[in-house]
Amino acid sequence: VQLQASGGGLVQAGGSLRLSCAASGSRFSARGMGWYRQGPGKQRVLVASITSGGTTNYVDSVKGRFTISRDNAKNTVYLQMNSLKPEDTAVYYCGVPPADWGKWSASWGQGTLVTVSS
Repeated sequence: VQLQASGGGLVQAGGSLRLSCAASGSRFSARGMGWYRQGPGKQRVLVASITSGGTTNYVDSVKGRFTISRDNAKNTVYLQMNSLKPEDTAVYYCGVPPADWGKWSASWGQGTLVTVSS
């Protein structure tokens, strides 16, 4: 499976961005999806995930600000990011969520850069 994230950019603190991730192949609706981010000098971490049934989970630092959703007809998962903070600055990737590890695989792709200025 190939994943392509897009939608990043430069935004002021308090602003919003919507990221998109298009997935290739079939059976998208049966797969959980995750959004990860890697900040400068940091490891890549999971920030949000959504199951095939639509159940969502978030890391504490983004709860109440980020919303993950999916459109199975478009093979696309989204990450709506509101009230952005400088510490949200990172390259964002979509990928296989931990609950799906071993079930399917995908390359990370280039990710999309989000820069939040103070």
